[in-house]
Amino acid sequence: MRVKGGNTTHLRRKKVLKQAKGYFGSKHALYKTAHEQVMRSHMYAYIDRRNIKRDFRKLWIKRINAACRINDISYSKFMHGLKVAHIDLNRKMLSEIAIHDEKGFAQLVEIAKKAL
Repeated sequence: MRVKGGNTTHLRRKKVLKQAKGYFGSKHALYKTAHEQVMRSHMYAYIDRRNIKRDFRKLWIKRINAACRINDISYSKFMHGLKVAHIDLNRKMLSEIAIHDEKGFAQLVEIAKKAL
């Protein structure tokens, strides 16, 4: 007697097709292609949860560097100056200060220059 799976198989396939809702072509309708695409989508989601951390760090560094250049100092010298002056601000906060409080950032630059 062969095993048909019945309810379990039906529910599993239904779950995959629900996850594939909105995909183009047969990827949202046919189980096999939908399953392949859902697995690939999960893989990309996993990878990109890690990549987003890199991308934001790059963005913050670019913003800080741009603000530093306006204040006549390089990014690396600025960061080193802050470290020597024992100012522990992360790059996210420094970029926010650079965007929203130019005078405050200029003061940080002066502190970093004095520390060097």
